[in-house]
This record gives sequence, C-alpha cells and structure tokens, in this order.
Amino acid sequence: MQIVWQLKETVVKDVVEQFDEPKPAYTTVATVLTVLEKKGFVKKRKIGNTNLFIPAISKAEYTKLQFTSLLKNYFSGSFPKMATFFARENQLDIADLESIMKQAEEELKKDHSNTDS
Repeated sequence: MQIVWQLKETVVKDVVEQFDEPKPAYTTVATVLTVLEKKGFVKKRKIGNTNLFIPAISKAEYTKLQFTSLLKNYFSGSFPKMATFFARENQLDIADLESIMKQAEEELKKDHSNTDS
C-alpha cells in the first residue's frame, strides 16, 4: 500500500521496481495487488492489456482499519491492555506515559472544540 500511495497510480512492473534487491517476483506483486483490490484497498482500471492500480482509501483510513483490527484481534478490544503492552514492550517510563496522556488530552480538547462549533 505504501508504494501505491507513493506512486498514486501504478502498474505491477513499477511496484516491483520500487523494491530493493532481491526484488519480489512480478506474479507475487500482481497477486498482492489483486488481494488488495478484493479487500477494497485499491481500484483496478484496465488500459489495453495493462492493469492500472489506484489507491481506493487514504493512509488515514487504512491506518484506522489496521489499528482497529489489531485492537480487536490481539487485545480483545481493550485499549488499556494494548497500551499496557506497548508501554511494557517499549520500556516507557512515567514521564513518557504522562507525555502521552497530555498529548491525548490536547487532541480530545481539539476534537471537542471542533464539534462544539
């Protein structure tokens, strides 16, 4: 998806070229793009014999979907469990957690002030 967003519209060959050596097989990239199309993440347009792939969702939408899936599938939908896991795995200290809380509070205030208008 990162490459498709970067290129905005692309063909399989151009996606393959974006990878470092050893590059994935053309057929592998074509299969991945087809799966992404079936999931609704990219759109495919035929131009002659060539398939042109275009992002169907934004990075923000994709991130939200992936994050929601992660939360649901690995943390039983519990944000506190997920936050605790990441805090432990990243060895966050109290100052880090306080900074995260402050940033979250500021974002929530922004959201509330935008909905109050």
